[in-house]
Amino acid sequence: MTSAARRLALLAALAATLLPATAPAQKSDYPNKPIRVVVTFPPGGSSDAMLRLLAPRVSEKLGQQIVVDNKPGAGGNIGLSLVAKAPADGYTLGLGAAGGLSANASLYPQMPFDVLRDFQPITMVAAIPFVIVGSPDNQAKTLQQLIAMAKAQPGKLSMAHGGSGTAMHLSTALFEQMADIQLVQVPYRGTGPATLDVLAGQVPLAMSDLPAALQHIRAGKLVAYAVTSPQRLPMLPDVPTVAEAGLPGYDSTGWFGLVAPAGTPAAIVERLNAEFNAVLRDEQIQATMRGMGMEPVPGSVKSFDAYIRSETQKWARVIRAANIKLD
Repeated sequence: MTSAARRLALLAALAATLLPATAPAQKSDYPNKPIRVVVTFPPGGSSDAMLRLLAPRVSEKLGQQIVVDNKPGAGGNIGLSLVAKAPADGYTLGLGAAGGLSANASLYPQMPFDVLRDFQPITMVAAIPFVIVGSPDNQAKTLQQLIAMAKAQPGKLSMAHGGSGTAMHLSTALFEQMADIQLVQVPYRGTGPATLDVLAGQVPLAMSDLPAALQHIRAGKLVAYAVTSPQRLPMLPDVPTVAEAGLPGYDSTGWFGLVAPAGTPAAIVERLNAEFNAVLRDEQIQATMRGMGMEPVPGSVKSFDAYIRSETQKWARVIRAANIKLD
């Protein structure tokens, strides 16, 4: 036997010994039991309603039930801490928001987890743009007029928002910083009550979200000065963005995304990404989400990871400049 033949025979024998060890590793039966998704907000809220819309369709694709488990509290930290400590096997996931997955790291003096270290991003799910609204009785009819009024009366003009440390609070702080104005911020327990008090004339302005404000804007009961997203919204095509209306570069959007514990196998992460994205791209699902005031945002694992990092840095700067602190 020639030396070349001997080398071929040796390689063939070596390959034969490796096959039994590698073949089973390539086969995956995931998922073979229900998947728990921890939602960091109470039942009935935007994120809960959205996941319950998506869950049956994703369950069909995965062949296993998705169980929704609401664990609200501490701006999302309670629910996300459970996910961070769960086994990295793809059977416990978390649906977090902009606060828990980005801003909280700068808002809370002590965090029960490190987002960049303890989580594996799966996919962005939805964005919820905010809208600056006011009473039709306000003198200011445009955002530029509103900014001019605030400059003329520093520390006098009030703006309600959905609560201390929320994305609406941070959006208001960013608006103040970029417009170089000083508002009286009025925190509420959610955007619903804040928006209702604008309707009742108790406060002139609010940083609201679409689910709370859209019907009142369409009915003419609220003036929509601008939306906080980088593009105009299909639901309010005639309302300019804050950037268009006088503050170029302004971009502040609430969002929800799906994460797993760090160390979850890449094959499982990609499978979950593919199935959730397939449902998010369904036209009927998109129409329903938009009717709820949400914009579906399918995307890659890599793009979601980059977005979390970018948002974390952005809100750290805003929080430092506004000196916002939560206990």
